[in-house]
Amino acid sequence: MAGRRGSFRDLVRWVRRRLGVRLRSALAAAVVVAFAFAVGAAAFVYLARMDLVGNVDAAARQRAAEVASAVAAGDQAAIAQTLRPSPGEQTLVQVLGPSGRVEAASAALGGAAPLSPLRPRPGEVLREQRLLPFADEDPYRVVAEGVAVGSGTQTVLVAQSLRPVNESTEAVAAILIAGLPPMLLVVGAAVFLFVGRSLHAVEAIRRRVAGITARDLHARVPVPTAHDEVAALAETMNSMLDRLDTAAASQRRFVADASHELRSPLATLQAGLDRLALSPRTATTEELIGLLRLESERLGRLVSDLLLLARIDELGATGGHDDVDLDDLAYTERSRIAARRPDLTVRAHLAPVRVSGDAHDLSRALRNLTDNAARHARSQVALHVSVRDGWGCVEVGDDGPGVPEDQWERIFDRFVRLDDSRARADGGSGLGLPITREIIAAHGGTVQVVPGPGLRVRILLPLSCGTRSH
Repeated sequence: MAGRRGSFRDLVRWVRRRLGVRLRSALAAAVVVAFAFAVGAAAFVYLARMDLVGNVDAAARQRAAEVASAVAAGDQAAIAQTLRPSPGEQTLVQVLGPSGRVEAASAALGGAAPLSPLRPRPGEVLREQRLLPFADEDPYRVVAEGVAVGSGTQTVLVAQSLRPVNESTEAVAAILIAGLPPMLLVVGAAVFLFVGRSLHAVEAIRRRVAGITARDLHARVPVPTAHDEVAALAETMNSMLDRLDTAAASQRRFVADASHELRSPLATLQAGLDRLALSPRTATTEELIGLLRLESERLGRLVSDLLLLARIDELGATGGHDDVDLDDLAYTERSRIAARRPDLTVRAHLAPVRVSGDAHDLSRALRNLTDNAARHARSQVALHVSVRDGWGCVEVGDDGPGVPEDQWERIFDRFVRLDDSRARADGGSGLGLPITREIIAAHGGTVQVVPGPGLRVRILLPLSCGTRSH
């Protein structure tokens, strides 16, 4: 029993997972209507049959009264007349003597035995339903009425066939059964259509919410004109978006204001270090000044990155429309890394590739990648510029420890740090790769990690009309 219940629950869960709201509503409506229709149809057929049986009883009672009147009057001609059935009538009549012997009967009965064992007293009327041995499978309603005569009590038996009742009931039931499937189809289709129309507002809300990002929290979902639950949902979501937009705007203002405020003391700190470097100093002081200079430079890069992200969040990154040679940008970065990190081997394969965009922003994106590669490389950084499947392609790689494949997307999130050697101690702020992705996305391109030794990041950008072929 428990296994059957579990299988039924599994079936219900499977149906719920694979059937949408519209189809589930249509099926539920069809099931409910089918149940209600079945109950109503059964009640209708039952009541209709009872009414028809009542009509048969009334007709038999009237016929019995006519025969009883003729018997009481002793009018044999009248008795013979009442024994004859009307055209199309299926009524059988018998008149029994005081001893129970058949004294008169309808011609259809011939010498048949009494139709019923009922023997009412004079003036009493009894009824029953029974199958007659000479008749077919249809039962008869039998009315027995006692008549007082000089020799005793005679019994008038009138039997009315229920065949017309059964045929009418069967015809009505067949019509109802035949009409059930079309009605269920109409109900299911109507519910499917109406629920779908009701869900159009929900689908519009879903599409709008799916397109809302952290950069356009000012957008709002459409509110239906009807004051129903869907409208209440839309208003609630808009209220939530208002709160999120306010919180995000407050956060952006805080980051921008804090970054601006940090610039002045940072400039003062760097100026002080420069002036201190000109004065006589010991070896310890020299080392401390060098360390402070590195930290101030790192802090300056962090402040610059925060300001850039605040601008991107508020206004969005914008791609320019100038022709930019990716190979020139890569060559500049190669020279810069080679000068700053003479301990590394910088390998470059630079094919002429031209794209349309903002040279400063693209240079910033490429610099973030090369700085990241130089920071984590053991001995080598690789730069590769080419045309790949109709796109301008830049690949930057290193021979460092690399990043696990399940973390490839996560490293493009802001302030993400991994637990291996790519950590804060290496000098990164966790903003370079996110800024790169924002800039490249604004230029209609993509940034992705590709398999390779160490970490290998690929940039794909749309080519300019004036692209030089390799």
